[in-house]
Amino acid sequence: VYVIESEWNDETPAKRVELTCNTSDEALPVYWKKDTELRGTGKTLIAEVKEFPDAGNYTCLTANTHEIISYDFFLITKIDSNGQMIRSILKSFKDPNRTFLKCEAKNYSGIFICSWMTENESPNVKFTIRSLKGSQGDVTCSSPVAHTDKSVTEYTAQCQKENYCPFAEEHQPIEMFLEVIDEVEYENYTSSFFIRDIIKPDPPQCQYVATNGTVTWTYPRTWSTPKSYFPLTFRVKVESTQKHKNQVYDADEQSIQIPMTGPKDKISVQARDRYYNSFWSEWSSLCR
Repeated sequence: VYVIESEWNDETPAKRVELTCNTSDEALPVYWKKDTELRGTGKTLIAEVKEFPDAGNYTCLTANTHEIISYDFFLITKIDSNGQMIRSILKSFKDPNRTFLKCEAKNYSGIFICSWMTENESPNVKFTIRSLKGSQGDVTCSSPVAHTDKSVTEYTAQCQKENYCPFAEEHQPIEMFLEVIDEVEYENYTSSFFIRDIIKPDPPQCQYVATNGTVTWTYPRTWSTPKSYFPLTFRVKVESTQKHKNQVYDADEQSIQIPMTGPKDKISVQARDRYYNSFWSEWSSLCR
């Protein structure tokens, strides 16, 4: 399989690639086919590849028995005049920083979820996600699962870093590598991170005691234990229906007393790693 970088404009000439038939018999008469059409005879063939119709399967066959001896498959990556990959299959997330591959971890177990998006589900699009293996052990990922929502399809894969120790300092980042093939178009994307930088806890579970205006909550079930080693910090949001404004309170404990809340005020809680500047969780479901 060859990936040809093709500058996506009319002026740039096609890439010329010399193909050699994989036979040791120099006298054997052979011919070349591109898909179903004849492209040439003899042991070598010059292929010119620029547009998608030029890509695909080039097969070398014997002239007498029409047996396949070898084949070469061409994929095309579109690049701009600066040599940067043009990504038209993958769609970027708005946050963070218009990335094409977003990875998040609910805790410090070494398990994380990576996700990416395409405009709409192409029946033939194929993905490979893997780590660019470092010295600190490998990462294994499940097969991607597709979730289609209107015009966008989001794919997620659960990955796990082998022999990951939640109590140890991370010295080498994980490098995840995503490859995308749609028919004959090829794209890839690399994301590098430490687990500590992609932590996003699940929301806490909370309740409201109306008699004394106290909001209490529990740590997410999926969060790392013990809590003394992995403490969270919290924010409590009160959305006032009458004043149309929000008030947010910070808390390290698991309860807070909120004075003067109206009967229709909406209260919710979110959490973040207390000692490391991780992502905030989503807001919890309403405490009452």
